[in-house]
Amino acid sequence: MSTTAAAAAAAKREKLVVTVDKPIPLEFDMGHLTAFDNNPLDPELYRTNREACLTAAMRDGAQALINQVLTVLPLKATADGIFAELPDPVTTLPREKPIPKDREPTKWELFAKKKGIKAKKKDGKLVYDEEKQEWVPKWGYKGKNKEAEAQWLVEVDDKKAHSSHCEKPRQPQRNTVSGRLRRLFAAPKEGHVALCFDRGQRG
Repeated sequence: MSTTAAAAAAAKREKLVVTVDKPIPLEFDMGHLTAFDNNPLDPELYRTNREACLTAAMRDGAQALINQVLTVLPLKATADGIFAELPDPVTTLPREKPIPKDREPTKWELFAKKKGIKAKKKDGKLVYDEEKQEWVPKWGYKGKNKEAEAQWLVEVDDKKAHSSHCEKPRQPQRNTVSGRLRRLFAAPKEGHVALCFDRGQRG
């Protein structure tokens, strides 16, 4: 392209107006940011210069769409810039893939539905601690249930006033029956006691 032709093309681009006037008004679907131009193309220009004809039609459509965005849609100014709120789409577009089929229930799901068994909720494992101002586990390590073990002052029920005030909320494991049995069976291994079990004879 010569310098004269380039200058002429630049001057022509500068003269383009922002308003688009066509015999048939364009239709818009702002939800998809789409403009529909039903005006026929210029047959003479399409025959002689197809590229220029299509470019002009696309330019008019894009300009009309931008005009709709700036004049019709509600604009919102934020710290990141100016945003336009798009409405719901009007044109129904076909899906790329078919609608997925419903998943067939498993044997356990059928059995649970028949017996009325409901799935346990996974939430509810945390509780808010007012003193720490944070969420803590209800049970286990650093759980809310262990606060009673760290209390230096324990409220005693009137019915248990004669019991030991030093009684801990959780009885030590070594004082339970299972703890005594465990120590009893562990004693022979340590060499303290020799156990002998004799079933005996029945007369």
